[in-house]
Amino acid sequence: MISQSSPSVPPAPLDPAGLAESLRPFGQSRMLPRAAYVDPAVFEWEQRHFFGGGWVCVGRSDQLPDPGDQRAETVGIGSVLLVRGDDGVLRAFANTCRHRGHELLPCGATTQQKAIICPYHSWTYSLSGGLRAAAGFKNRPDFVTAQWGLVELPATEWHGLVFVDGSGTAAPLADSLGTLAELIAPHEMNRLVVAGQHDYDASANWKILSENYHECYHCPTIHPELCRVSPPKSGENYAAAGTWVGGWMDLRDGMATMSLDGRSHGAPLRGLDGTGLRTVIYAHIFPNVLVSLHPDYVMVHRLVPLAADRTRIECTWSFAPESLQQPGFDPGYAVEFWDITNRQDWRACESVQRGLSSPHGSPGPLSPDEDAVYQFVTMVARGYLGQPVWNPGAAARIG
Repeated sequence: MISQSSPSVPPAPLDPAGLAESLRPFGQSRMLPRAAYVDPAVFEWEQRHFFGGGWVCVGRSDQLPDPGDQRAETVGIGSVLLVRGDDGVLRAFANTCRHRGHELLPCGATTQQKAIICPYHSWTYSLSGGLRAAAGFKNRPDFVTAQWGLVELPATEWHGLVFVDGSGTAAPLADSLGTLAELIAPHEMNRLVVAGQHDYDASANWKILSENYHECYHCPTIHPELCRVSPPKSGENYAAAGTWVGGWMDLRDGMATMSLDGRSHGAPLRGLDGTGLRTVIYAHIFPNVLVSLHPDYVMVHRLVPLAADRTRIECTWSFAPESLQQPGFDPGYAVEFWDITNRQDWRACESVQRGLSSPHGSPGPLSPDEDAVYQFVTMVARGYLGQPVWNPGAAARIG
């Protein structure tokens, strides 16, 4: 993301007047200009400056648990190679060999080796990125091995999630997220175990999916299962500065969690107090990860934009180790509930995409129930203008 205003970052190819409408005070503003959702040129700008210009979530720590574990993931217009070193440190390298630029590993692929080996000409690097061997270059006085190590990018593990800064210049991630760490710490995300995963391919822009996540204005219309267990008008947004937007909602009386019957089949998360056991927290870390914190599990959506009108969504459900130790434990009570809800959302978002693809589509106003959408939209609009992507926070009700 754009972490600070810089003259080297060009504004997005959008009408500034339309962005000014999005930045008007809440209650007077409009949605982002139509082109923000449908124009390939805007998408390409986002890939460079939102997804390649700062911290972006590229996966989970548990996907690379051991020394030698390697995984390649898309970051902006390029990709990174994630590597767990012999020292246990997770590092990220530009996924390009220093010889002829071949990818060190295809995106989405994994391997386990004691070294990083390019599959083209077998240039070999240590797990810390230094060049070890290059066929035909040994004993050449003009070839300095130390000059040809892999390009390392900043990487950090944050509560079990892995983030990479594709620009190499962003401020520390923790500085950008402010008090969010305090909110999610009781859920002990890095202790939880993934027990369910669905990968979705939605024909919708990533921002449409994000905006949908930030409001329950639509819940009474398309989410009957959700409304049975959580009042759609409950909760508030958090007033906290940072590159995130979030809020919380209540569970109905007699409901223990978000499931089809409101019952939990897992162990409550041990770090939660009485309020935490009655609350579901929703947090969006800009630009691409949605963290939904329940009394007994955590659901994470990781958005991977593929085109202006297409997004891959990796959705995981994580539970306490105590849950998995229960005889016959089945995570389906959480997975089924949210798979139904997810698919309801994706259908709605795909319809929004089709509607905005019409030349007659135009940005509409926000309802009083869409203040969190406003926070997200203004973050994006500021970024489009080359300004800091920073959420000043707003204490207002959601739903």
